Amino acid sequence: MRAVVQRAAEASVVVEGEVVGDLGGPGLVVLLGITHDDTPEQADSLAAKIWRLRILRDEKSAADTAAPLLVISQFTLYADTRKGRRPSWSAAAPGAVAEPLYEHFCASLERLGARVERGRFGADMVVRLVNDGPVTVIVQVGA
Repeated sequence: MRAVVQRAAEASVVVEGEVVGDLGGPGLVVLLGITHDDTPEQADSLAAKIWRLRILRDEKSAADTAAPLLVISQFTLYADTRKGRRPSWSAAAPGAVAEPLYEHFCASLERLGARVERGRFGADMVVRLVNDGPVTVIVQVGA
């Protein structure tokens, strides 16, 4: 399981012209990639790590500031580009595996006290993001 976490001044997700997730101000955008052997325990661990990650202004975390998180499923984080010009997506978990883990990850953040906004799993999304800093980090658990 891996995530690209971006500190954002503002961010939203639009699906078919409808805003489905919006930070409503500063917070974190989490692009979440899930592979075949990821577990709910790894989702919990990654959620806790991101919740306490000190990448907001003045070395604060979302836990310190109650900053919202916008979580977007991103199977392309498991693209394999080692051969040719067409990425392989075989390392990304199929929807039947990934969607429950995506929801578990979001619920885990909520159990920690986070306000979580979501993209729409499997949808063609337009992500609008104003990166603050810019600050972008990759966080990974598991193999």
